[in-house]
Amino acid sequence: QVQLVESGGGLVQPGGSLRLSCAASGSIISISAMGWYRQAPGKQRELVARITSGGSTTYADSVTGRFTISRDNAKNTVYLQMDSLKPEDTAVYYCNAPVLAVGQSMFYDYWGRGTQVTVSS
Repeated sequence: QVQLVESGGGLVQPGGSLRLSCAASGSIISISAMGWYRQAPGKQRELVARITSGGSTTYADSVTGRFTISRDNAKNTVYLQMDSLKPEDTAVYYCNAPVLAVGQSMFYDYWGRGTQVTVSS
């Protein structure tokens, strides 16, 4: 059984920083691109940032220049450094990754349960 577990959310003032982590565990053979998504109340879930196994990154326009995604392949962990946070960044942040696990013949999509990020003064 593969699990993705996020951590690092919380309450921060505008202009502040947070660092999210997402660790994948289980009988993992390989992980493809890892991504962070977010969902604000009343809105659809949206892609925030994505990083391939080789380190290529993609960002939403709204976070470019403020957020940085990185990963540690040895630890099956992806990070999201969030700087210059704005109230509009408030959302539940979810980790996502296609994973090939022991006993499987193809990659399956896994999601974490999410971590709340609230930006408010």
